[in-house]
Amino acid sequence: MTEAILLVGGKGTRLRPLTVNTPKPMVPAAGVPFLTHQLARARAAGVEHIVLATSYLAEVFEPYFGDGSSLGLHLEYVTEEEPLGTGGAIRNVAHRLHSGPDDPVLIFNGDILTGLDIPALVEVHRASGAEVSLHLTRVPDPRAFGLVPTDATGRVTAFLEKPQTPEEIVTDQINAGAYVFRRSVIDTIPAGRPVSVERETFPELLAAGAHLQGMVDSTYWLDLGTPQAFVRGSADLVLGRAPSPAVPGRCGDRLVLPSARVAADAKLTGGTVVCEGATVAPGARVDGSVVLAGAVVEEGARISSSLIGAHARIGARTILTHSVIGDGATVGPDNELRDGARVWCDAVLPAASLRFSSDQ
Repeated sequence: MTEAILLVGGKGTRLRPLTVNTPKPMVPAAGVPFLTHQLARARAAGVEHIVLATSYLAEVFEPYFGDGSSLGLHLEYVTEEEPLGTGGAIRNVAHRLHSGPDDPVLIFNGDILTGLDIPALVEVHRASGAEVSLHLTRVPDPRAFGLVPTDATGRVTAFLEKPQTPEEIVTDQINAGAYVFRRSVIDTIPAGRPVSVERETFPELLAAGAHLQGMVDSTYWLDLGTPQAFVRGSADLVLGRAPSPAVPGRCGDRLVLPSARVAADAKLTGGTVVCEGATVAPGARVDGSVVLAGAVVEEGARISSSLIGAHARIGARTILTHSVIGDGATVGPDNELRDGARVWCDAVLPAASLRFSSDQ
């Protein structure tokens, strides 16, 4: 039996206004809160007990997931009063673990969508005898990430925070945000203060001669930290590119939840999801987008790679590209919003008030 800690305390500031009313792990991806996919994948890998380290809007997790029995899990919740960072959060929930000192404990970040082979990471950990084992993935441009070079046996040799010059880019392997800790190592993290595992715990372990093992697994991996990434992750789940046992329907070009209403001649493509009680009117085109519960897309609107918040309304003939519309907002007819536009919750854009091209 392997236990897990899931770090879900982040504020999700880069995702605002998506996270104004909802913590990032609870924003729906492919029709269910993103966290559901992570919990279901952990359960499929044999994990039975998961402790959720919560902080921001902590009160919404337990009413939704309860004790976890509906997912075949035993869930517990520990709320941080003050943000403690990744290491501090892990240490803060350690008293809820049942593992013995040498047992493996899985640790996941709540904003990573991945096809990681979880049992393989646990097996690498056992076989190598490491204190900590890390999931590593390869990225084309590692400058935004922490680099983790390894030797020929996979043993970690250094931790290099976000490199700036070409000389500093010594590997394309990055920390992918999933770990297996030997339980006794968790107890060495200082309690009651903020600690970063990436900047403090791991480098200090390495400096002390501890064995940290890396496993490169280059299956699907996406950091859902930005709105564009979140929308893409949801579409990839619907399309079946990102694996999850929790997608509420068959994978394909579109996912329409049972109480949604989509006009016969509306066109949904590219992994679009239309959530409960939402409406897509005749002649609308929605590609690779998320339409959250109760939202309305009016006639002839054109929406691509965008997220429409709960109970928001998109007016007739409006064009949205790579945009995020907050919960309850209204974008009137004949508007045009393009790359990176964010409309805040409950805001109202009058008809034809914002365009990037002529209205003719």
